[in-house]
Parts: sequence; structure tokens; C-alpha cells
Amino acid sequence: MSAWVWAPDVWWTLFKHFFALSLLSIGGAITLVPDMHRRLVLTDHLLSDADFTTSIALAQAAPGPNVLFVALMGWYSSGLIGAAVSLLGVMIPSTTLALAASRWVSTRKHWISVQAFQEGMTPVTVGLLLATGWLLMPPLQNPKALIVSALVAGLVWRTKIRLIWLVLAGAVLGGLGII
Repeated sequence: MSAWVWAPDVWWTLFKHFFALSLLSIGGAITLVPDMHRRLVLTDHLLSDADFTTSIALAQAAPGPNVLFVALMGWYSSGLIGAAVSLLGVMIPSTTLALAASRWVSTRKHWISVQAFQEGMTPVTVGLLLATGWLLMPPLQNPKALIVSALVAGLVWRTKIRLIWLVLAGAVLGGLGII
């Protein structure tokens, strides 16, 4: 993909899609991966499955905010401007809404309704993360990858091993052709 691709229709499509999704991103942009996949890969054919998964993997492995995978999806679909409009689309509404809501909540955190809302959002966030995990799960035909995924999930849940070491171990296992 060239860094400069003239594709205003694609840019507008990316911006509108990520703008709309941004307002739904409870728990972060990663919770919206299933809808992004449906739209960008299955409906609009702007990305291949490989490019989609690579975008998420690269952004998760890199330091910084995990929302960077949105910029990579824009990059793979239409170069540098695609990356910029995708990132702006996902950041502008959610950032504005988050700032306004946090200011409002900080002055009303003693209200029972505010506390109940915050408690009620927990299962919604967990459900969205489970849907993302299901979509990104290794194919069932690869039992080694499934075993490693289950092992890593158990280690994350039960130990205090830093994630970077697990990512490094996965890279080594992948590099050696074990998984």
C-alpha cells in the first residue's frame, strides 16, 4: 500500500464508520472489533482478514494506546490519509463524550443512579470483550494455538507475569514454528 492513495470515497466511509462506532465504544475501541470486521472486511471489502488481524496484532504489540489499530486499518485500506481520518473518526466523538461525562459524573458520584449505571456497564463491557476474543480466536483447526491461547489466558488470570513477557514468548514460539 502506498502512503499516498487518492480515495476520498474510502476516506469518507472510514470516517463515518469510525465516528459512529466511537459513540458505542464502551470499554474502548477494541470492544468494537466484531463490527469493524463485519463492515471493513465482509461488507465493504476494504481489508482482507489478514490485514485486519495484522492491524490489531501490531497495535497491541506496540507501546502506546491500543486504539492505534484503527489507524492501521485506515492505513491498509487507503494509506496515510485513511489512517488519519480513521483515527480522527474514532477519537473525536468518544473523547468529547468521555470528557463531558467524566466532568458530570465527578460532581454526582454520590448519586445512587450514577453508581448503579457504572455497575451495570461492567457486564456489557465483558460481553463486548468476549465477542472480540471469539472473533480473534485462532482457528479451531490449530490445536497448538488454542492450547497456547488457553495457557496465556490462565497465566494472565492467575499470575502477575507482565504481558510483555507473554508477547515475547509468543513471538519466540511463532518464530520457531511451534505455533
